[in-house]
Amino acid sequence: MLSSSSITVNNLPLKRRLCFLLKLVCFVSSVLIFCEFLIYYVVIFQCRWPDMKGGAHKGEKETSASVLKAMVLADTHLLGEIKGHWLDKLRREWQMERSFQTALWLLQPDIVFILGDVFDEGKWSSPQAWEDDVRRFRKMFKYPVSTELVVIVGNHDVGFHYEMTTYKVNRFEKVFNFTSGKLITRKGINFVLVNSVAMEGDGCAVCRTSEAKLVALSHKLNCSQQKPNHSNKRCNEVEKLPASEPILLQHYPLYRKSDAECTGEDSAPPEEKNIPFKEKYDVLSQEASQKLLWWFQPRLILSGHTHSACEVLHAGKIPEISVPSFSWRNRNNPSFIMGSITPTDFSLQKCFLPFESRVFTIYCAAGALLVILVLARVQLLTPPFYFAQRLISKHKAV
Repeated sequence: MLSSSSITVNNLPLKRRLCFLLKLVCFVSSVLIFCEFLIYYVVIFQCRWPDMKGGAHKGEKETSASVLKAMVLADTHLLGEIKGHWLDKLRREWQMERSFQTALWLLQPDIVFILGDVFDEGKWSSPQAWEDDVRRFRKMFKYPVSTELVVIVGNHDVGFHYEMTTYKVNRFEKVFNFTSGKLITRKGINFVLVNSVAMEGDGCAVCRTSEAKLVALSHKLNCSQQKPNHSNKRCNEVEKLPASEPILLQHYPLYRKSDAECTGEDSAPPEEKNIPFKEKYDVLSQEASQKLLWWFQPRLILSGHTHSACEVLHAGKIPEISVPSFSWRNRNNPSFIMGSITPTDFSLQKCFLPFESRVFTIYCAAGALLVILVLARVQLLTPPFYFAQRLISKHKAV
């Protein structure tokens, strides 16, 4: 009996240590699961599709059938083999994959637009590196059959104008079925896709082809918006499109002097707002911007490239929204745009992703608590309760 009791007593410390270790493992696992998985659901769950302004005057069935739910993001910048460190790639791609997949599951958009700079090194990547980048992109941004994905070309995908070649453009077009001057019509809504890198205006081969397609599409859209009794011989044999004013989708913003007038928590930092933009590098040239406005007279323009948010009015009536970067490598607070769109109206809402600084704070707080618990367990740190108890005991003894 004595030997049996002594064995039980000796096993108690081991059982307590194993129990403590199990609790630590559960604690660490819980923090990891929350910060790397659940936090995306907690944050994106708070986002809601914006209501249409005239929604109250329409029947519920009519509204749900006619409204297109569009999700718009930009500048994912998947790192390549040259500048991308494996740990940086692993972290950023996991963050974007979890955000995108969570948003698709919770929000169920009809269509998703990515406004260029999908890759960071597409402008100089080898065929093998390009294939690897495309494979990773398809894994991260996979989507169900109920959702459509449309990708616009950016300067990091094919290079700035002086780096852009027909080979790079064709390579991008083959993967993403993208052509400049392409029209996508969904639920009577016209979206015009623009290769803004080709809007240089110098007559290069890619530029000529791109502009010719845009001019032809502009003619079709303008003819389609004319009243039936309006006689125009040039429009007699033109294929008629929905009469909805188009929405332009491109990578470069239209010309603006700087981001000085941009506001909001995800606009450019104060020290960068007053830096003048360089035409054909930061924004389109004034000439190219006027061409697009004159050709299409759009009701909305969506662009990326600057990595920061901005909203401007062109000609005093045409809004342009610059969509911030979707990557935490470029921002502490990435976001995307949620749009409820009809042939005659639209309403936009921004959905922020988890702030990386907050995730880092959670990890730091959890790490500090873990250290305190371990030190207290091995009696290198006196727990606060016992420390206070000892102080009271000493005071009574005195």
